[in-house]
Amino acid sequence: MERMGEHAMENVDYDTELRHHNAALRRAYEIDPEDRVLDIGCGAGRTTRDAARLANNGWALGVDISKEMIERARSLAEAEGMRNVTFEQADAQDHLFPAERFDLAISRFGTMFFRDPNVAFSNVGRGLRSGGRLLMMVWQGHEQNEWSMSIERAFVATDGPPARGPTALDHFSLADPAAVKGILEAAGFTDITFAGVREPVFYGRDVGAALEWVCGFSTTKEMLDRLGPPDSELALERLRKTLAEHARDDGIWFDSRAWIVKARRP
Repeated sequence: MERMGEHAMENVDYDTELRHHNAALRRAYEIDPEDRVLDIGCGAGRTTRDAARLANNGWALGVDISKEMIERARSLAEAEGMRNVTFEQADAQDHLFPAERFDLAISRFGTMFFRDPNVAFSNVGRGLRSGGRLLMMVWQGHEQNEWSMSIERAFVATDGPPARGPTALDHFSLADPAAVKGILEAAGFTDITFAGVREPVFYGRDVGAALEWVCGFSTTKEMLDRLGPPDSELALERLRKTLAEHARDDGIWFDSRAWIVKARRP
C-alpha cells in the first residue's frame, strides 16, 4: 500500500492516508536529541524525517527496498534542508547493519512484509545497542479494520464467499500479539508491550479520488485480476457505493485499528 508523495488534502497519498497514525507514532517515539534512529520500510521518508527532527543532535537512517521511494525520500529531505537524515535502498531482513549502531529502530507498517520475520528481527536486533529499543506500528486483524473488511465485501461474488485469496503481501501478518511476542522473544527482545491505536484512514477528497487510491492497493488489484470483466465491473460499482457511504464533508474516511509494539534489546 506504500505510495509516493507527501501530505496534501487535494491528492491522497500514503502519508495523508495515515496522518492520524503519524501523530500517534510521534507521541510514542520518546526519541532523545542524541539518538541514532533506524527507520524500517521508510517509504518516502516522512517518519524518518520526523525522527530526525526529534534527534536533532543525532541522526536517522531510512531504509526501503523500493529504489523509487528512496529517491523520493532523498529529494524531500534535501528540499527541507535536513542534514541529519540519510536513506539507503536496502532490505532490513538481511542488510548488514553495523553492530550495535542504533539506539532505536522504528517502523510504520513496514515490518509486516518480511519474508522471514524471525531472521529479520534478529538482524534488526543486532544493529541495536544494548538497551536499544524497537517501536513499530502494525495492523490489528483484518476483522478489526473497517477499511479491509469494506474492500473485501465489495468483491463478494454473487453466489459465493469473498473473492479474497492468497496475496504476496500480508498486511495482517503481525496482528496476533501472542505470535509477535514469540517472534520477538526468539529474536532476543524483551519488555515487549502492545498498545492499541484506533484512528481513521483517509482515502481521498471524494469518491473518484478514493476509488483511484483503493484500486492501486496490491490486494485490490489481485482481487480484480481474479474476476472476469462482468464481475469486476460489479465489484467496482459496489466499491464506489461503499466509498460513498463513508463520505464526510472533509473526504472519505474508514475506521482502522493498529498496534504500537515496543520491545527492548537486553
